[in-house]
Amino acid sequence: MVDHFSSSPAIELKGSLFTLMVLRVLSTDLEQITAQLAHKVAQAPQLLGQAPLVLDLLAIADQSLDLVALLHVIRQQRLIPVAVRNASPAQQQMAIDLNLGILPNPSRPERGRVAETTSAPPTIPQEELIAPDLAPASIGATKIITQPVRSGQQIVALQGDLIILASVSPGAEILAHRHIHVYGRLRGRALAGVNGDKEARIFCQHLDAELVAIAGHYQINEELPEPLRGKAVQIALDQQRLVIQPLETALR
Repeated sequence: MVDHFSSSPAIELKGSLFTLMVLRVLSTDLEQITAQLAHKVAQAPQLLGQAPLVLDLLAIADQSLDLVALLHVIRQQRLIPVAVRNASPAQQQMAIDLNLGILPNPSRPERGRVAETTSAPPTIPQEELIAPDLAPASIGATKIITQPVRSGQQIVALQGDLIILASVSPGAEILAHRHIHVYGRLRGRALAGVNGDKEARIFCQHLDAELVAIAGHYQINEELPEPLRGKAVQIALDQQRLVIQPLETALR
């Protein structure tokens, strides 16, 4: 008889932190949802194709929902629904029956957010969230990264600012509780104020990001102002809208 537990481990289970798109469902009109979702995906097919998605059902928690049909619409757009949140008990049971996860509801859900960061419990050791060859130069609230952030890597500053002294490649992701500073080319995803800090900002010397976001409000590459591509910019949140300015203008 084979002893499956005396040999070397075959699996490892631990927490981690990921950025997930959140689809806030504001209507049960499937035709309207289909048209608007198709338009969104067409704007950024590389970014959204095969992307995992959390469904936020807060706005329709008291309404009848054909979840099977909704999931079919979402999957037709090559999105992958993985969980629901802010669902009624009946909606939660439907989700369980359809093999979706149930995420805890935020303590203070904010209307108007369209993309958010969903994280595991905050007890995860911070060093597990950083690639070994990208260890920060300091261990204070501000995290400094001196090497390029390559595609597929994720850098997280859980407590303060994140400073990248090199470039951020396409497919890489950087997240910070407060501000983000990139002194090389920003070509991946940058998410500042991931815990909801609306005063957070993003500063970069060369803007060509796949996505920029502050406190859950985001713009994808196709929406970036053409005159500011490749320029040094500052990005801030003003009344639920991202404002991108040339850095020299913002500093006057």
